[in-house]
Amino acid sequence: MLARSLWGVEDLFARPEMEWRPVSPALARMRRTVLCLLAAALTALSLVLALLVSVPAWAGALAVLVVLGSAVAGWVLIGRNVRWWGYAEREEDLYIKHGALFRELVVVPYGRMQYVDVQAGPLDQAFGVATVRLHTASPGTSARIPGLPAEEAARLRDRLTSLGEAQAAGL
Repeated sequence: MLARSLWGVEDLFARPEMEWRPVSPALARMRRTVLCLLAAALTALSLVLALLVSVPAWAGALAVLVVLGSAVAGWVLIGRNVRWWGYAEREEDLYIKHGALFRELVVVPYGRMQYVDVQAGPLDQAFGVATVRLHTASPGTSARIPGLPAEEAARLRDRLTSLGEAQAAGL
């Protein structure tokens, strides 16, 4: 039986019987580092512009407060977003969930996968994480799992590839 949500509607995001695996906390650290660097750059830019244009002190202070307030809100939202990412490997399909406010649950049957892609940019590599992206015949399927430890990304890539080949061979 599906769980009920706050509004009495059937919960489309009920957990499967399998255990959800979270993404790495390094994903939150990476995103928060980028946020802090961006906030520092915007704060410095606000102060320099305030001095060059000679705006009132309260306007410069307000600009800095807006940047810092946005950074605090971003810090909280990043943590919340990373906590909602997860995946569950089942016998015939892979469940991927994310989103706190705008929730999304993607179910990818192993037999529908065409290939599995692992991506890690310079920043991802510095934090030891990677993104696993699943490609299916449907262009509308955007199945990706960001922030996996590099070893887990390689393990998942190999497992999904072998399961996809086995499921496709059985068709």
